[in-house]
Amino acid sequence: MLKFTNLLVGLLGMTVVIIQPHTVIANAAQKVDVISQTDNFFNIGFSKVERGDYQGAIVAFTEAIRINPNYTEAYYNRGIARYYLGEKQAAIEDFDRAIKINSNFAEAYYNRGITYDDLGKQQAAIEDYNRAISINPNYAKAYYNRGIARHDLGEKQAAIEDYDRAIRINPNYAKAYISRGLTRSTLGDKQAAIEDYDRALKINPNDADAYNNRGLARSEMGDKLAAIEDYNRAIKINPNDSDAYYNRGLAYYEMGDKLTAIEDYNRAIKINPNDSDAYHNRGVVHYYLGNKLAAIQDFDRAIKINPKDAFAYHGRGQCRYDLGDKQGAIVDFQKAASIYQQEGEQDRYQDMLARIKNLH
Repeated sequence: MLKFTNLLVGLLGMTVVIIQPHTVIANAAQKVDVISQTDNFFNIGFSKVERGDYQGAIVAFTEAIRINPNYTEAYYNRGIARYYLGEKQAAIEDFDRAIKINSNFAEAYYNRGITYDDLGKQQAAIEDYNRAISINPNYAKAYYNRGIARHDLGEKQAAIEDYDRAIRINPNYAKAYISRGLTRSTLGDKQAAIEDYDRALKINPNDADAYNNRGLARSEMGDKLAAIEDYNRAIKINPNDSDAYYNRGLAYYEMGDKLTAIEDYNRAIKINPNDSDAYHNRGVVHYYLGNKLAAIQDFDRAIKINPKDAFAYHGRGQCRYDLGDKQGAIVDFQKAASIYQQEGEQDRYQDMLARIKNLH
């Protein structure tokens, strides 16, 4: 299994410190004092967001809102802080409040869309990106993230059209080239994908994701050596890029260099101990090197992380069969067959049924 990287990269944009008109208070001195207090808390909150102190930012924005319940930017930025703390539903509620006060707040729609996308609600995200674009037709990031949501919904051509729009607005939008390349690659147009990754790298020569994804496209076109060169570049830029190690390991395996493949899977797992695919693939390599017990241990880990990994059950079942554990093999093949059937993998499902029948 190959790993694309950096599809979902929509970063939240934080509002600059713009102070909106506040409720008119009869006493001018009192008015100045209240505005000064709200602005002070807002600026404290904004500063804390920039420093990564999201909890402290929430406290400050909440105080600004207590003084002025209609402070749009305070709701908006509190939503951003909550987003970064992983409080996605609370973030949405804050974006809702900001939008209720200012229905033309494009950034609030945009960031609510990103939050919906993170929660797997792509259609709701698209609706918010639509609203942001209707307010600001030159909102390149909104087109870009709408493209991501459409890609995830399987609307690949529509996604490409959105990336096209984002690039027309901002010809130096490297991430849009990368995502368009990824979508083109999934549609089978590897050469066009490589051209997009080339453009992204021309804009940003230090983009590890562009090298990694170009390596994938080159690997799928059969040029394993060029792919490995790209993975090497990605790793040089980001030594903690577990996906690049994973993909390089796969390339080495496909070239017949199984020991080097294991070394790369080891590195990928060290960086990301929850990478079920890396355990799975390392298990496959151990199997073909004749180390069935090590393979079983890797398949065990893969299944623990991802209980729906049919291939891991399949591989573990084969190991158990080879080691004389026929009953254990049947149990694993049955589990693999069930998952294959659920996923619509009819050929693999039928293959498992045939193997189970032969073992009875």
